[in-house]
Amino acid sequence: MKKTALVLVHLACAFVLISGACKSPSNKKLKGMWLSKDGSKKLNITDKTFAIDGEEAEDYFVKGDTVFTSYQGNLPYTIYRIQKLDDHSLKLMLPDSVAVEYSR
Repeated sequence: MKKTALVLVHLACAFVLISGACKSPSNKKLKGMWLSKDGSKKLNITDKTFAIDGEEAEDYFVKGDTVFTSYQGNLPYTIYRIQKLDDHSLKLMLPDSVAVEYSR
């Protein structure tokens, strides 16, 4: 009986760890093609890449309200803060502390 309980506890822990590891690292609302309100900047976010104004796409991950990007995994990360995000608008604080509003 003790062996069965121990195996079940280990299986439950493994399930929790695996389910956490398989979650998507990015927000579904964040993905897509964005255009700044003034039309000067384009932002393209896919499952794996983040590119502004047609520059070379960078790898990224999202943690809370912050987007961390890096070119081919190199450090240091470039940090973008999400100030507002919904289905049709995005307000992003760029690394140089300039807020840019995007829409789809």
